[in-house]
Amino acid sequence: MPYDHRNTARRTLALALAAAGCCAALAGCAASQASPPNGKAQGTQGTQGAQGTQATQGESGAQSRPPFASPSAPRPTRSPLPASPASRSLSGRTVVIDPGHNSGNFRHSAEINKKVDIGTVRKECDTTGTSTDGGYTEASFTLDVSHRLRDLLTARGAKVILTHDGDRPWGPCIDERARIGNAARADAVVSVHGDGSATGNRGFHVILPAKVRAGSADTAKIVAPSRALGERIVERFARATGTSPANYIGSGTGLDVRDDLGGLNLSTVPKVFVECGNMRDPKDAKLFTSATWRQKAAQGLADGIATYLQG
Repeated sequence: MPYDHRNTARRTLALALAAAGCCAALAGCAASQASPPNGKAQGTQGTQGAQGTQATQGESGAQSRPPFASPSAPRPTRSPLPASPASRSLSGRTVVIDPGHNSGNFRHSAEINKKVDIGTVRKECDTTGTSTDGGYTEASFTLDVSHRLRDLLTARGAKVILTHDGDRPWGPCIDERARIGNAARADAVVSVHGDGSATGNRGFHVILPAKVRAGSADTAKIVAPSRALGERIVERFARATGTSPANYIGSGTGLDVRDDLGGLNLSTVPKVFVECGNMRDPKDAKLFTSATWRQKAAQGLADGIATYLQG
């Protein structure tokens, strides 16, 4: 198009107005970014400008919160790290922990001496348990380790049920302990104990159910899985605690099979008893009274249970 001198003034005016407009826009941008994100300055920005800035900020990672986010939008927060698969490896599993005996049994001899049916014979409802020469009772030990074990298994995602939590005056009876595991349809039941053998007899062992079919007892379906559970616990307990299988029972295997324990005879789910050591031996007793060792014992039990449940 040929040059038109008559439009010179208008072009000059238009250029001046355009320049002024650009300066005003630039000043507005600067003021908006300098002001605190109170929602008012952000609202003055055009949609296209805000979106462009958000894309750049998000890709660069320089800011965790977009500077032009809508005032009504929730401020992004750092999400917690997801639990690792290993930490929730027992999700959907139920474990029943049976703390052997009860500190109140000493004051309720009449109640705990009543006989209950265990299939093969009738036995006392419960007993007081043993203790170290220094007076640390088996009931105190079993409840302490059971609490530690519960916490470890819960952290791995398991549902954990205690047959008692020191919250009842005595018991429960051995038949009731079995019923608790059965009613929960537990994937595994572990009864925590400390043995009361002679001085010099040291080490731990796991008691497995024998094949029993008498009266209300029928262990045929749980013998094999209970043995698998016991074998895993022997391996992991030794590794975690640094102690050896018993030198007085089980021929060094750490395993013993019995048909006279109501808690095993009446169980319909995989179950074992764990004698964590001999409380009557001074060297083993020193371990029992150590909180550090009790934590190791709980860790060994937890690892054994987890290994069994994970196949």
